[in-house]
Amino acid sequence: MTLLSIPTWMIHIASVTEWIIAIWLVWTYSEVSNKNYWKFLSVAMLPSLASASCACLWHFFDNSPSLDWLVTIQAALTLLGNSTLCLAGRHIFLNSQAIDKENSGSSELT
Repeated sequence: MTLLSIPTWMIHIASVTEWIIAIWLVWTYSEVSNKNYWKFLSVAMLPSLASASCACLWHFFDNSPSLDWLVTIQAALTLLGNSTLCLAGRHIFLNSQAIDKENSGSSELT
């Protein structure tokens, strides 16, 4: 654990912790607002969390060459995470548009 400075470790740990909290907050928002389509976002955030965990694990073992495979897994998880986040954004957009159309249609009838 000597390659990274203490402030850098603090940032790494804080970032992972913030991501966990963000996942929990999005999930909670979906339940409180009764917008279950937001849950897809919290699930879509998991590959990025796993990617960050791979990076922290690799750094924890001083970037050991025997763990170079973690870098490959981290890259794959980053790609997967970016893709799932994009899909989650699209999912939220389409669902919120559909709800807006339903609400505007019902208000015209009354």
